[in-house]
Amino acid sequence: MKMDQAVMDALDLVASERGVAVETILDALANALVSAYKRSPSAAEEARVVIDPDSGDIVVYAQELDEEGNVTDEWVDTPDDFGRIAAQTAKQVISQRLREAKRDQVFDVYQTREGDLITGIVQQVDHRYSILDLGDAEALMPGSERIPYERLERGNRVKAIIIEVRNDAKGPQIIVSRSHPDFVRRMLELEVPELMDGTIEIVAIAREPGHRTKIAVKSNDPKVDPKGACVGARGARVRQVVNELRGEKVDVVEWREDIGQFIAEALGPAKVQQVNISEEDKIATVIVADHQLSLAIGKEGQNARLAARLSGYKVDIQSDQPAPVEGAELASAPAASDDIVQGASEDVASSSSDDTIQSASDDAVQATTDGDAEE
Repeated sequence: MKMDQAVMDALDLVASERGVAVETILDALANALVSAYKRSPSAAEEARVVIDPDSGDIVVYAQELDEEGNVTDEWVDTPDDFGRIAAQTAKQVISQRLREAKRDQVFDVYQTREGDLITGIVQQVDHRYSILDLGDAEALMPGSERIPYERLERGNRVKAIIIEVRNDAKGPQIIVSRSHPDFVRRMLELEVPELMDGTIEIVAIAREPGHRTKIAVKSNDPKVDPKGACVGARGARVRQVVNELRGEKVDVVEWREDIGQFIAEALGPAKVQQVNISEEDKIATVIVADHQLSLAIGKEGQNARLAARLSGYKVDIQSDQPAPVEGAELASAPAASDDIVQGASEDVASSSSDDTIQSASDDAVQATTDGDAEE
């Protein structure tokens, strides 16, 4: 029995276009033909199918097995109408192999890309998830991984970070995020060459998606200002990140070995008078001028909360006035251990008391260095 030449040509075309070996497809076809043979009248209980990859000849060998599964007898038993069956089966196998090959290729490409930044086109959006077209694959962005209140519309081109790639029965699932702290880190690395070559290092990041992110950076070269390099001339570099974040405020602060100095920096744009550290209790008591109290605490305690996550200390902000200030307790922001991550493989948090970008359209960039514009 000979396979139709059109089917053989289709096999060769699929193999060349999809990068799948012809032998792989023929093996799958042979297995499917064994099942088809066993459904034919008077078929043997066991059989094997051999397909010549050059000529397309198909031969069915019926088999007898002993109790241990060894072949004791074998003979040719190709049904007369097996050509028609082979053609139908070949179409099904080719289609299935195409789907499987596509899934395998996607998984192989993306399984090592967790943490990478990707760009996709929004295909579908609802309250549960969004689907991004990556060109060679689709990515899923759960509702929890979106930036709060961000409006994604079909056809929009957006960036995201790959947080997980898994292979399940339905094929590879590429999970992406725009709310993850590392998304901001990757975006900043895209704009700041000094981060990529190791001159500057991101030490930590704390983020409340859609509202504010604080990034702590340090320089491995005494000649390079880490904040200035990240902010860029007139805030050009960090502004690109803010634009992608749809106006989320981004503070850049220089990392300090002295935890008191670092917390003072992290509480920017507020001006801190004094920081008292209790190492035993991991509490930082911060003293600010009375008119700076609300700025240091931030809206609903956000500024103090991010500084606490950044430093790993509970931050208690108090006025320099002798009389108790109602609402000062709002500044207390215990830092959850899972919110503080040190190192390149962990979440990074930061803040610069002056390097604040107010919105995507706002060109004002705060910086503590001379010449930067104030918030």
